[in-house]
Amino acid sequence: MNKNAFNSFLTENDVVVSDGATGTNLINRGLPKGKTAEHLVLENPDVIQALHNDFIQSGADIILTSTFGGSRIRLQHAGLEKEFERVNTQGVQIAKKATEGSKVLIAGSIGPLGQMLKPLGLIEYEQASKAYANQAHVLVEAGVDLLVIETQFDINEAKAAIEGVRSTSDIALICSFSFDRGKKTMMGVSPTQFAEAVNQYDLCALGINCGKSIEDNQACLEEITSVTDLPIWFKPNAGLPKVDENGDASYSLTPEEMGKYAKRWPSMGANIIGGCCGTSPDHLANIAAAVK
Repeated sequence: MNKNAFNSFLTENDVVVSDGATGTNLINRGLPKGKTAEHLVLENPDVIQALHNDFIQSGADIILTSTFGGSRIRLQHAGLEKEFERVNTQGVQIAKKATEGSKVLIAGSIGPLGQMLKPLGLIEYEQASKAYANQAHVLVEAGVDLLVIETQFDINEAKAAIEGVRSTSDIALICSFSFDRGKKTMMGVSPTQFAEAVNQYDLCALGINCGKSIEDNQACLEEITSVTDLPIWFKPNAGLPKVDENGDASYSLTPEEMGKYAKRWPSMGANIIGGCCGTSPDHLANIAAAVK
């Protein structure tokens, strides 16, 4: 699907619903500590497919593949570097099984590399861009409908990611930042700076995902819609996390509370709406009911 086809899809739907959280839901469904979603893609794909199915039943029009940490660089830390192609290809195949017979789109999830670019880290710009290009190529070849570069926090890395994707495909592309310092990313980037920095690229939408409190995410939504005419992908956390003595996180908003917040998001400028950390299928069902 190219940009024009994706824009037509958005035009046909007043509001599009994306899915909820991957990581927190998989943890709740038994993902062992020290393992990643990419491990489950290979070792227990039925758990991944069940989560996709639950989100589709809850009203999702778009689901993300479980390939957030699927770059070759990030897979090194998970001990899965040699399984790079299989992780990304199978991640798409699982999503295809879940969407079979439906009109639900599959978005290839591409997360940060997990290491900083020079001069703050060890990764060269060209090395980062190549890593993103390689992952994008496999996801596109496997049959995704669009790609989402998500949870970005550094403008240089986001540019490397976009340029990497565009070096290998003209597929519909969304770039989403995480403003986890209120209205700034951990690198001090504001929604306005993000929008201005990527304005030169041929993107289908700009995104806000993860982040901090629901109020902070809404403030970021208000800011970014004031500086761009592009559609907005909006997937906030289900409130702030509370971490217990075992290191397990729970999120503050109930499904009903998140649905009440979601009613405002279309009028605030969000076009594609879902949830990030803590957003269960029940949360998403309330979001879908609120925005449609």
